[in-house]
Amino acid sequence: MRFWVNRRTDYAVRVVLGLAQHPPGSRISAQQLSQEMLIPLSLLYSLLKELSRAKLVRTYPGPKGGLELARPAEDITLWDVMAAMGRLPAVSECVEAPDTCPFSSACPVRRRWARLQRLVQRELQGTTFAELAAEARRVSVHLDGSDAT
Repeated sequence: MRFWVNRRTDYAVRVVLGLAQHPPGSRISAQQLSQEMLIPLSLLYSLLKELSRAKLVRTYPGPKGGLELARPAEDITLWDVMAAMGRLPAVSECVEAPDTCPFSSACPVRRRWARLQRLVQRELQGTTFAELAAEARRVSVHLDGSDAT
């Protein structure tokens, strides 16, 4: 197994990040989010179904409808989105399924893989979309050539 964030998961992260960059409680249209985050609209609709099912995003139909985060951005982590997409990282098969290796209980390499797995998990669980949105705003300010505070 290898740890790889596939394109679909990357787009799902963009969906949540795009919504996190808007004020809490505000709704934006799928069209607007598609344009802001460079996500094909047909793919966005597919991702919204999965993210809604995972209770990360709320969708509201109709002219006054739109999209918003289902919970505050500080309560949603990268891990949550990856879990919603069924793409949790696995550093090595021997960590996920120790029975596959006859040396697993005494293997010094497996212990390193397990430690790396825990570090990745801790980083993903500790990274909130509130932090990512704030960082995106800082980067945007720098790219615009404006002064950052």
